[in-house]
Amino acid sequence: MRIAALLLVLLASCTTYRDQLARSQHAFERNEHEQALANLRDLERDLSSLSQPEQAQYAYLRGMTDFRIGYKADARHWLALAKAYDENSPGVLPTDLKARMNEALGELNVVVTDDGYGALT
Repeated sequence: MRIAALLLVLLASCTTYRDQLARSQHAFERNEHEQALANLRDLERDLSSLSQPEQAQYAYLRGMTDFRIGYKADARHWLALAKAYDENSPGVLPTDLKARMNEALGELNVVVTDDGYGALT
């Protein structure tokens, strides 16, 4: 009986994390970047509870949200993680997201190459 209850709680938590990721995605799509970032930051401590594709989606969303707000160092970190997820599991990110990720990451890498890491802050 206790094991069944524990499994129900764990399943409900995973659903909650997925729901929070979906809310973050919707806020991002509505250009409500501060709301998206707040949801993503809150979800970060539970990132390991998400599946690998969801973790890749999180890294992409977090990186692009940071990028749009202007948190360039954080954006570069999260976009590099999203790229690593996609390289380790090709196709984990849809082609259009992968293209946007590569464009933003490329732009940030040029800043680092030309002006140094400090230029991201």
